[in-house]
Parts: sequence; structure tokens; C-alpha cells
Amino acid sequence: MPTLPPSPLRSTAAAPVVNTKVALAVVTTIFFMWGFLTCLNDILIPHLKSVFQLNFAQAMLVQFTFFGAYFLMSLPAGRLVAHVGYKQGIVIGLVIAGIGAIGFWPAAELRVYGAFLTALFVLATGITVLQVAANPYVALLGPERTSSSRLTLAQAMNSLGTTLAPYFGGVLILSNTVKTTDQIAVLPDAERAAYFAHEASAVQGPYLGLGIFLFLLAVFVFLFRLPRLTETTEKADAGSHTWADVLRHRHLVLGVLGIFFYVGAEVAVGSLMVNYFSLPEIGGITEAQASKYLMAYWFLAMVGRFAGSALMVNLSPRKLLAIFATVNIALLVITMSNTGMLAVYSLIAIGLFNSIMFPTIFALSIEGLGPLTSKGSSLLIMAIVGGAIVPYLQGQLADRIGLHHSFVLPLLCYGYIIFYGLFGARRGAAATGAA
Repeated sequence: MPTLPPSPLRSTAAAPVVNTKVALAVVTTIFFMWGFLTCLNDILIPHLKSVFQLNFAQAMLVQFTFFGAYFLMSLPAGRLVAHVGYKQGIVIGLVIAGIGAIGFWPAAELRVYGAFLTALFVLATGITVLQVAANPYVALLGPERTSSSRLTLAQAMNSLGTTLAPYFGGVLILSNTVKTTDQIAVLPDAERAAYFAHEASAVQGPYLGLGIFLFLLAVFVFLFRLPRLTETTEKADAGSHTWADVLRHRHLVLGVLGIFFYVGAEVAVGSLMVNYFSLPEIGGITEAQASKYLMAYWFLAMVGRFAGSALMVNLSPRKLLAIFATVNIALLVITMSNTGMLAVYSLIAIGLFNSIMFPTIFALSIEGLGPLTSKGSSLLIMAIVGGAIVPYLQGQLADRIGLHHSFVLPLLCYGYIIFYGLFGARRGAAATGAA
């Protein structure tokens, strides 16, 4: 990535700063960590479903709580980042996420589902702050015309985290033999209680280690001198623009819906994949084995992001977005129309074509916002609440019509992505309305 010359808009000259390529490398470690933490939910769902004997809708409260935090905390996070700046926002986000991760220890001791959800909410609050600070920071750390490419490259490190998380989660959390409901029912009370206590404690070590690592990473970022980008903060805006000004940008408003539907579809597919592949008519494999296929799903997303970052330097991000969404619709039709390994492989392949969607929609949505970028970014991060609502609705569908056919819901979400790529992402003249 080219190094930016000092300017009154992009950086301050109060102190020498590192090369923007080095800064980008540092910030991408943050993308890796929140990808790892977010994808661990896909392992946590089948584990807690078994421990607390939940149905699909109840199990999806994990994602509902986690991504619901984005909706509730995005605006406060935006205000925080606007006040303290991108770097300090990243540090604060890491500390909050670390507190949430450590909260899994007392949650496991209590063996209360609500305690796990509370720890998840705190963890997700920290990641929300990271998202609000790091996404626009990377998008602005270079020329606007390559912002989609640069953000896609950073999101590739996010995908590396989501690729590795299922492996470690499968080994550390799902490695034990999970008893069926009938097997648990015949256990004496003392043995049943001991079984649930042992299964609940399986998350303590991994999340404690993650919490310590997040604190150490916060210290590292705090001590590292990052370029300061000031022109897009509310402080720089000096209160001269309102939320009404933001909502006049049609491509941003439609982009908010794009983030909602994309994240909803991605999270729904990943969350139910382990349970789906465990079905006798689909994969007929154990949950630990299914976690390896989940790893392949996220690995393909990482490969797609590296490739997409290169492709979008010369190809239209809008057209590529629409093409990838169309392919995902075809793959969902295949998985719902078949059983066996064809249904498995077609669902895994969705990861490859998910790859460019989030960073592309995000970058297209904040194009040309200037001093409104901070407010626009907060709205886009709020839209990640799609990861709470769509998976929960699919869980309700799965309880009613079966898991196999419940994938019609993410299919509809990808339909909107096609619309956004072809029509919604076009920038109007300072927008004529809110949509």
C-alpha cells in the first residue's frame, strides 16, 4: 500500500509516525482476533445446546446476544471513538473484550445459561468498539479508490481467525463424547450433574487464555505509534453535521441493509453448519468432525478475500459483489435440493463467495462521506445486528420445517446483496433521500 504524505486531513504532524504499511499490519492483528472470537460462537452453540438441552431457537440466543450487542452498543461506541480517536478506541475495545472472555470462567462455575450470555454480551461490546474504530481506520489508511481492496485484505486476516477457531474449538471444547438426550435421561442425578458440570467447564481454559491475550494485545497497541486520522471524527466535524445529513446518503442507507442481510446470512450458515452436517441424511458425522468442515468454510472465505483484494484493484467491486451473491444463491439451492456429501460441499463453498461481501459493502457505503464517516460507520456496525436476528429466525424455521430447508432464509438475504451490488451502491449527488 502506498505511504501517505503528511496532510492536514489524513494525519497530524505533531510526532513522527510509522509507515502506513506497518500500521496496516498492526491493525490487521485486531481483525484476526475478532474473527477468532466471533467464530468460536459456532463451536459454542452446539456445545451449549448439548449442555443445557436446548432447541435450535434457544441455542441461537448465543448469536442473538452476541450480535445484538452490535445494535445496542454501536452508537455509544461511535461516540467513544469520536472522542478518544481510532487508536485509543481499539485499545479500549480490546480491554472490554478481554473482560468478557474472562467472564466465561464464573459463568461455567455457575452453570447458568444466562451467565454465558452475559459474558458474551460484554465480549461482543468490546468487539463492537473494535469494529467501529478499525474498519474506517483501514479504509482511510490510503487512497479512496483502493479502500475496498485494502479493507478486503484486512478482512482476510479476520478470516484467518475464523479458519483457526473451529480447529481449536473442536479440540478444546468439542473433543469430549457428547451424550444424547436419552443417555442423559437415564443417568442418576449425581452423575447427570457431574456430566453437565464437566461439559460447562470445557470453555473455561480456552476463554481465560483468550482474555489474557486480549489484554496483552491492548498493551501492545497502546505502546505502538499509529498514524492519526482525524478528518472523519465527530471531533473534527465540530458538530456541524447531524444524523439527518448522514441519512441523506442513499448508498449508505441501502448499505446498512446490505450489512444486515449479509451478516445475517453468513452467521446463520456458520452457526448451524455443525448441527447440519451431523444429521444422518447429510453428513452423519460427529460434532468434532463437523467442526473441521466448518474450518474449511472459513478457510475458503480467507482465500476468497486475498483473491478478492487483488481482483478489485482492476475490477468493479459492485459487479463482483453481485456475481458472488448470485453464486451463493445457486449453492444454497443445491444444498437444499440434495442430501449426502453434495449438500455438505455446496454449503462449505459458500464461504469462498462470502469472502468479499462485508468489506466491499462497508467500503462502498462510506465512500464520499468525509466528516460523516464516523457516524456512517456506526450505522453500518449497528446493522451487524442481522447476525442476531437472521440466525434466530432460521432457528425458529429449523424447529418447524426442519434444518435442511431452513436455509431458504439466507438465500433471500443474498438476493438483496445482488440488488445492492447492481443498483444500491451507486452514489447519488449527496443523496436525495433516505431510500
